[in-house]
Amino acid sequence: MIKPLRPTIRLLSDSLLERIVNESRELLERTGVFIENHEALNLFLQAGAKGESTSRRVFIPGKLIDEALASAPKVITMYDARGEKSFLVGGDEVHYDPGSAALRLFDHRTQSERNAVTNDLIRFSTLVEQLENFHFQSTGLISVDVPEAISDCYRLFIALRYCSKPAVTGTFIVQGFAPMFEMLAAIRGGALKLKEKPLAIFDACPSPPLMWSNLTVQSVIDCARAGIPSELVSMPLTGATAPVTLTGSLVQLTAENLAGVVMSQLAMPGAPVIFGGSPSCFDMRTANPPMGAVETMMLDAAYSQIGKSLGLPTHAYMGLSDSKCVDAQAGLESAMGAILAALSGINVVSGGGMMDFESTQSFEKLVIDNDICGMAYRLLKGISQRNDPMALNLFSEGAIDFEFLTHPHTLRWHLAEQDYPHLIDRDGYAQWVESGKMSMADRAALQVEKFTTAAVDPVLSKDLDRELREIMGAHAKRFGLETLPVS
Repeated sequence: MIKPLRPTIRLLSDSLLERIVNESRELLERTGVFIENHEALNLFLQAGAKGESTSRRVFIPGKLIDEALASAPKVITMYDARGEKSFLVGGDEVHYDPGSAALRLFDHRTQSERNAVTNDLIRFSTLVEQLENFHFQSTGLISVDVPEAISDCYRLFIALRYCSKPAVTGTFIVQGFAPMFEMLAAIRGGALKLKEKPLAIFDACPSPPLMWSNLTVQSVIDCARAGIPSELVSMPLTGATAPVTLTGSLVQLTAENLAGVVMSQLAMPGAPVIFGGSPSCFDMRTANPPMGAVETMMLDAAYSQIGKSLGLPTHAYMGLSDSKCVDAQAGLESAMGAILAALSGINVVSGGGMMDFESTQSFEKLVIDNDICGMAYRLLKGISQRNDPMALNLFSEGAIDFEFLTHPHTLRWHLAEQDYPHLIDRDGYAQWVESGKMSMADRAALQVEKFTTAAVDPVLSKDLDRELREIMGAHAKRFGLETLPVS
């Protein structure tokens, strides 16, 4: 049998990619990067980087970059809450997860955005648990019914209780890491077991241009020592916080991420780290950062190619839209991004459900995106030779009017050959009218209700659930919240 060809896309020639990487290395050595964390500054200086603690700027020599790239793992294996199902993050493996940290929720009933509360977070996690094409979950919403200081930990608390998939998350304050780590370790059965079977990925976003804040640096250091993968999410904005050319922004993104890679390996050689990002072109007409712009997607595909060339797992924010409602724009931007991400072989693709410049989560868009991701996975499988000969023997069996509908060959292969999305309308016009003339958004809303209306129990055992509530409760009390808004 002839192996199927996996479709791929490359936006950078080998020579252009090499030039970008070389310029980024030179940028780190000549211009340097600002590190607003004294421990990290000392790690750099002790390792031979030039700089001063007072200026907070370090100049990173190529030797440190080479050593860091040599020690960083090429592949990371993530596990679900039970420690049974594994997911390889590396090579050309593709895993979709919903967009993270949305400030608002799009309410289908009112067709407007609103703040999210605890019940919304529960419904979100319950929904993600049932969407088969999202291999990972995310802490996708920020709840306003708890103090802001605990919102990072609280969203992970809800996510871990109601969804068993590996989580993509992150800290909002330095103090948030300890209880988040404690909950993850409790589920896994200890810190060492968590290191062996990671359950979460923590995002760490440098501040463009060429700056790493105290919060994000501390997250990288803490994750490195705990064995938790850090996802480096550089966010250059072309023409605003980065050079306006795509290649110039790629140089900056690569430099910022390489600084993060070195930082993680200085904190703990061999620490898992992911080469990611959330760059955007800058719309000069509206002064907004369009995540659904084709140039933004080109940046994503290109830097993932750079990350692969460096031997690192990759991440991107793709499959999201700038639309303010679930409409044609939301569909076309999300589908284009999800497909390009798949063809680029990006390992962790974040963005499902997200709208409005990466600020709003939509449950209805999320279930539509689940179908889009399913189509992308089918595309990656390519065209397979199922038998040999492929058709000659089938035609020799019958006359000219031979039909294939009831043939054993059809019964054997039709499910393997064709993807059947949940929400795509393939009825005839009469059937569509008879079923209520529903739009895609209407059908998505029905599926959301089906998946989230019934009361659900936490996916954890009663003992584990109680332990997580104790950890979260103790953290909440430190910030003045005596009772959690969830039992």
